Amino acid sequence: YFSEKICKDPKFITGGATRTDICQGQLGDCWLLAAIASLTLHEDTLKRVVPHDQDFDRGYAGIFHFQFWQHNKWMDVVVDDRLPCVRSNLVFVHSADNTEFWSALLEKAYAKLNGSYESLKGGSTMEAMEDFTGGVCEMYETKNAPTNLFLILKKAVERGSMLGCSIDITSSAESEAQTTTGLVKGHAYSITGVEEVNYRGSKVQLIHVRNPWGQVEWNGPWSDNSREWNTIDSSEKTRLLHNSLDDGEFWMEFGDFKANYDKIEICNLTADSLSDDVRKKWEVNLFEGNWIRGSTAGGCRNYIDTFWTNPQFKLRLDHPDDGDKLCSVIVALLQKNRRRLRKEGLDMETIGFAIYEAPDDQDHQGKDFFRYNGSKVRSRSYVNMREVSERFRLPPGNYLLVPTTFQPHHEADFLIRIFSENKAGDKAISARELQHVLNNVLSRRKEVKFDGLTLNTCHSIINLMDVDNTGMLEFEEFKVFWEKLKKWIVSYRLIHLLIISTFELDCSVFL
Repeated sequence: YFSEKICKDPKFITGGATRTDICQGQLGDCWLLAAIASLTLHEDTLKRVVPHDQDFDRGYAGIFHFQFWQHNKWMDVVVDDRLPCVRSNLVFVHSADNTEFWSALLEKAYAKLNGSYESLKGGSTMEAMEDFTGGVCEMYETKNAPTNLFLILKKAVERGSMLGCSIDITSSAESEAQTTTGLVKGHAYSITGVEEVNYRGSKVQLIHVRNPWGQVEWNGPWSDNSREWNTIDSSEKTRLLHNSLDDGEFWMEFGDFKANYDKIEICNLTADSLSDDVRKKWEVNLFEGNWIRGSTAGGCRNYIDTFWTNPQFKLRLDHPDDGDKLCSVIVALLQKNRRRLRKEGLDMETIGFAIYEAPDDQDHQGKDFFRYNGSKVRSRSYVNMREVSERFRLPPGNYLLVPTTFQPHHEADFLIRIFSENKAGDKAISARELQHVLNNVLSRRKEVKFDGLTLNTCHSIINLMDVDNTGMLEFEEFKVFWEKLKKWIVSYRLIHLLIISTFELDCSVFL
């Protein structure tokens, strides 16, 4: 057993899961460890990924389980307690407390999910954050940010998003070096609040930042004991400065924040990852599909002769943002299973997407449409990352989304997620929507013994009926399936009656 090999009295978690439990080993997966460190700041989310009701004592069976989001579903990953060691010392991630092992076991489970420890070399923190939350991530550079960045952050906080920020370093020597203003370079902070206050007759935008160390704070304007707090309403001061100790949390004026920090990462969460007390939640639409050589792998717009063969997805934006004329949407294109496929010599494809105004109700636009019509918006560039995501503001209307690899004839499976402030419509149904419809309908049929369709069964139905490879059932495809389903039910009833009649006949002959 584990305790006999590495440690005499091992513990799963000691004194809570904190960032000091995450010390990098000899594997180049700092991107993963940074995401785990951010995860420790969000207790409810952490407990979903790392269930706390397991340890090395009560009912210990030599295994541990963890949960990760993969391609629109949560997966339970079980690992044994054998960890790579050299002379009883862990080779990869480990805790500063050598009796604590949750972080090492979490890393092993994530390696299993992706095929091997080797597959974890190199990556983006946002990739791991999505696998821990099921959310969609965005990254902003504060020195080149959109003019409405403060509003984006304010709405993100209202929606329970996970937000982080950091200061760039120019060399490893600057890592976690402290500035004269109390900020730390190359260090992951979280953003926990966004407010506007009345200050000397005008509005001031403030942002609340947390240092996971629990100490070392900003000492400039609007810091805990600065004079700015003495000139605002006392109730506002009490509400915002509820704890002015050296607890690692502090306020900054938004202009100072942008001047000092370089990057902001937002992980927008879906409804199933949020608590019920979060009132405003993103609406989410999903599409799945494949780029297939000679069929739907048309490449980017540079290859006009094949571009039109790429999968095309309809999107309808009906409802502008509250108090606005435009609709905010985040579009994220994710290529599936690419880390796992590394061992077969297949790495990340270079991917991107374009969105066109849809002129009519045709199911699929041909070459001439794309020859003579430019895109309304598109991803900023084609990149060889697992996911490309962009935020847009578009007028209400009908749109056509075209995801592509850069080169034609390159094969991959993909998932598209569209986050919108208000519900966005589409003219197709996903596997989850199909599951809901069929379970409601079939459960009412008394002649059919029915325990419910699984999501995998519904994916199989869509794969069978999805003629245009969009990963969803368009209206016409659904009509064909519905007619077939009615015939299958009739056939099932006839076969069932035939079996009963045959059985009764056999019994009468026997008697």
